[in-house]
Amino acid sequence: MRKTYSPEYKEYVVKLVLEEGRKMSELSRELEIPYGTMNKWVMECRNKGKQDKEAYQTPSELAKKEERYLKEIRELQEEVEILKKAMHIFSKNPM
Repeated sequence: MRKTYSPEYKEYVVKLVLEEGRKMSELSRELEIPYGTMNKWVMECRNKGKQDKEAYQTPSELAKKEERYLKEIRELQEEVEILKKAMHIFSKNPM
């Protein structure tokens, strides 16, 4: 019986190979996907030259996003603290 894979899953596996630099032979064993099948997906993707960047994200993509969001949160918290101090100063000394 032939096993079928969703297009999203195929894209995720291709991203692991192309963007993460994972070896197809290791990934093939790990995910229990025949090497030839995975190779076909990668070659098709390379020939197309495009990928959907938002479908599935690799662990490194998620880590980069998380890092960027945490930096933005820290900056916004700093701005809030500055505004609180400014509000406190202006509310104490009415003109």
